[in-house]
Amino acid sequence: MTEARNPDLKIVDIKAYATSFPLPKDGNVRLGIGRAVKKDAVVVKVTTAGGIIGWGESHHARAPSTIAKLVETTLKMLVLGEDAANVQGIWNKIYDKQLASHGLGAGTAMAMSGIDMALWDIRGKATGWPLYKLLGGVSKPIAAYAGGISLGFQPPAELIEEARLHLAAGYKAVKLRLGDNPKDDLARVAAIRKAFGDDLVILTDANIGYSVADARTVMPGLDANGVAWLEEPFPAHDYRSYREAKAFGRVPLAAGENHYTRFEFSRLIDEGIVTILQPDLSKTGGVTEVMKIAAMASAHKLPVHPHTSMTGLNMAASIHLLAALDHPGYFEGDVSKNNLFRDVMVNEPYRVDADGNVRPLEGPGLGLEVDEEFLIKHPVIEGPSYV
Repeated sequence: MTEARNPDLKIVDIKAYATSFPLPKDGNVRLGIGRAVKKDAVVVKVTTAGGIIGWGESHHARAPSTIAKLVETTLKMLVLGEDAANVQGIWNKIYDKQLASHGLGAGTAMAMSGIDMALWDIRGKATGWPLYKLLGGVSKPIAAYAGGISLGFQPPAELIEEARLHLAAGYKAVKLRLGDNPKDDLARVAAIRKAFGDDLVILTDANIGYSVADARTVMPGLDANGVAWLEEPFPAHDYRSYREAKAFGRVPLAAGENHYTRFEFSRLIDEGIVTILQPDLSKTGGVTEVMKIAAMASAHKLPVHPHTSMTGLNMAASIHLLAALDHPGYFEGDVSKNNLFRDVMVNEPYRVDADGNVRPLEGPGLGLEVDEEFLIKHPVIEGPSYV
């Protein structure tokens, strides 16, 4: 069902829900950044005078209360009264007044991302179009890989059984977690390759868990097992280490989920070292900014593989965006065992077909409905997400 046409799109309210739920002790995953103990999210609600509501996700930054407070105070005061259709003008206003100078840097980029996503949701509902059409795209199959908080540091036999479930669900590519130690990391990669053969696409993510020496040790083994990328072996802005590691093997280096705005991606692209670009729509500035990043990438013939965070909002938005690109990369499917933000907070954000592909939703805007009662019943749990 589409929304009414030509409604009053003046923004009259913005609310940010900082929300969490605990993970069961026997069902959480150990990664290079620690063991996951809870899931956090910041969900942004933008309301217009005409009654259209848009929803977006701001990455929680492992400080969800802080991001939500920023949305509901400074950024809300900048945006109230603006025309929700003017997404670029609102983006520019937040950037000029808050992000460009003395403005909490990455925190502001994350906070504004949720507002921007919600504005695109409003535009779609106002026109009756799904987001991918607003962005100039068409419904088409997008290759997906099994990712999210999954496939962690368990013994190889258990990892094989988990991967088998994802392949049975349709995935043709999986992302393994590295950053434990080089020996065990390579043993897990080799076990998956041996179990499933050469047709399976293996991606890897070290979650900044490597030293340069670790990368030097693992890269030849990753090459031998035909790994398609090594993601974030080092912190995002450690350009020197990425430059060194480029010479250790053939496997492409991936980064971008912790780079903010097109200005940081400009350097990442110009360095010519990281060739797998992974902007996160809930982090780097929203749909508006990732479209600019994708245009820069296109000039260098680099595909974009969005990182997809916590909730079904960002997942659905990422597929819409990929469907609008001339050089779409992978969609990161969330195969976490426990994700209420994907399974309960919203209706189904995507479905993987037998060929390992997803398609954008056809409803107006993001195509999702949000259970606001869920957000009220799941207030934020303070403290670290990983221990």
